[in-house]
Amino acid sequence: MTGFARLWLQRIAYEGFVPLDGAALEALLARLATRLPTAGREVGAELVAAHLTDPSVLAGTITLIGAFFDEPEATRIQAAVAAGFAQALREATMSEQEQLTRAVLDAHAGVERALRDSESRLRAIFDNAAVGIGVSTMDGRIVRVNQAFADLLGYRPDEMCALTVPQLAHPSDPPGMWKLYEEMIGGQRDHVRLEKAYFRKDGSAVWTDMTSSLIRDEHGAPELTMVMVQDITDRRRLKENLQHQATHDPLTGLPNRTMIAAHLDVVFADARRVGLCYLDLDGFKRVNDTLGHQVGDALLVAVAERLTGCADEPCRIAGRMSGDEFVIAVRDPSGPAEMRELAERALGELTRPYEIERHRLRVSASIGVVDSDVADTTPAELMKAADLTLYTAKSEGRARYVMYDADRNARQAARYALAADMPDALDRDEFTVVYQPLVSLADERLRGVEALVRWRHPQLGTLSPDSFIPLAEETGVIVALGRHVLQQACAQAAEWARSFPDNPVFMSVNVTVAQAREPGFPAEVAKILADTGLDPRLLVLELTESAIMDTDGAPLAALDVLAAGGIRIAIDDFGTGYSNLAYLRRLPIHILKLAGPFVDGLRDPASVASADEQIVETIIRLAHVLGVTVTAEAVETRPQADRLRELGCDTGQGYLFSRPLPPAAMLPLLHNSGPALAVR
Repeated sequence: MTGFARLWLQRIAYEGFVPLDGAALEALLARLATRLPTAGREVGAELVAAHLTDPSVLAGTITLIGAFFDEPEATRIQAAVAAGFAQALREATMSEQEQLTRAVLDAHAGVERALRDSESRLRAIFDNAAVGIGVSTMDGRIVRVNQAFADLLGYRPDEMCALTVPQLAHPSDPPGMWKLYEEMIGGQRDHVRLEKAYFRKDGSAVWTDMTSSLIRDEHGAPELTMVMVQDITDRRRLKENLQHQATHDPLTGLPNRTMIAAHLDVVFADARRVGLCYLDLDGFKRVNDTLGHQVGDALLVAVAERLTGCADEPCRIAGRMSGDEFVIAVRDPSGPAEMRELAERALGELTRPYEIERHRLRVSASIGVVDSDVADTTPAELMKAADLTLYTAKSEGRARYVMYDADRNARQAARYALAADMPDALDRDEFTVVYQPLVSLADERLRGVEALVRWRHPQLGTLSPDSFIPLAEETGVIVALGRHVLQQACAQAAEWARSFPDNPVFMSVNVTVAQAREPGFPAEVAKILADTGLDPRLLVLELTESAIMDTDGAPLAALDVLAAGGIRIAIDDFGTGYSNLAYLRRLPIHILKLAGPFVDGLRDPASVASADEQIVETIIRLAHVLGVTVTAEAVETRPQADRLRELGCDTGQGYLFSRPLPPAAMLPLLHNSGPALAVR
């Protein structure tokens, strides 16, 4: 307590009149400081006994206790000190009065002077204290207030003495406050401390830190209550502002994710049903990218205003979750029909034109709608279901709402789980590469292989690319996954080239749009070739037509760099994308891979004049004119292979020749100089 005693000494010496010399005061406070935690009432009494009765002494002591001790100990000590101080001062005053009365026969004039001095000290506590102080009787009559209390509430002291304690009630009074007051005047408790608001005379409100103490008579019976109040309005306003900032979006003013979560907790505690519209603006990123964030922010504010208009009933609340995602939560909706009507209304409001900074904008939204009994879900599950349903609305074309469906969302959740697990699966080396042979249709000998990725999932088994490649593209993992496949495939091809130098086969690897548009992709390929030792002439990179064309419709610049390094470029699924023959003439393309649907049209030998056959024949002839070879995918029957060979197709790939094989199973094909079909 040495630190407290030192601060206490400085405070009292600074604040007012001290009737003790420095050493005596220091010794007294050091002794009293050690007793504060356990004997606060006695400490208050000893201050009076030491004639430290100046109002500033009590006020400074109370303030220092609040700063030095933690709650609730600070409240307890403050109340005890105040009560002890008030009781001792009253007793000292009465004692002095009694002594003066006994001496009245000898020194009547002296008695009157001492009495006036004693009363003046008591009056000074009220009249000159920096904090508001008031005294009331057990029946609630206010009998005395100091000027600070009167000024705080905008009254004169005599006006406040015409009031009663219950008349100072405020609608924001804490629950149970008046019960605590009843317990105090009943003698069941000696003090109460809490934050309380008072109405000022002009009708405005002021917030105070209020401490109320019970004063007992000489027999211990409750006689008076004394209240001390300190203005904390500014502190309270700051706290409310900070709380508002923590629970509201600073741009739109709507409740944020934190407040929406708290609101849902309340709804789940006492409602029967809950509804949620979770919406995302379609194409908002384009607005930001083309017109700037200032226009984008103004658009978000306008959207928030329209959604607030949709949440126009007491049971509804609109909020902004993040970015361009918003929600409307509904307490006890009447059923799915109400939620559909709300979603349709929101869509209608949001699609109306916006006039923002001379720009006329239109946006749409995708909405996931959930309506559920609170007993069947939790706030977290509700949000997850709405988010998944929103994702479905976007995948179905946007500018629409979709109602929650448990089975569909279960499938969607499974896809989400796969997507989330992919980065770790890469680290755990769960992705493996298998190889499907590409054979010459002229002699059906092995000419190359296509690298195909599989996911050896620890719970779901081996997954085909169709189940995870779209997810990898959506989440951006495709770039890392593509790099992994290219690294593995090139390393395997280099090993085969060293083991079978007389029968080299090329390695064909698929490249996605995201990979091809990476600025450093050509350098990355060159590094992988250098690290693995693979001859660039044995590498074929397969790109779709959409990947070959850049975002502005021009051929991808990286193709020339790759081709200049000896790498061959193949267009995969030719005929299903741009099919721009003018660009084909200028591109460094070496191989066209016919899309499976065209090859599928050659299954029936009788339909020799089919449209598919004519298209295939035309593509093959055109490719050969341009010096490009043609590979047919999905060759599954002998008639298909025979007809493709007759049409001049160079190579084939499909189950007729071989399914995708692990590296070890490829060895017989690499050893065998005969047709690949013989060893499939």
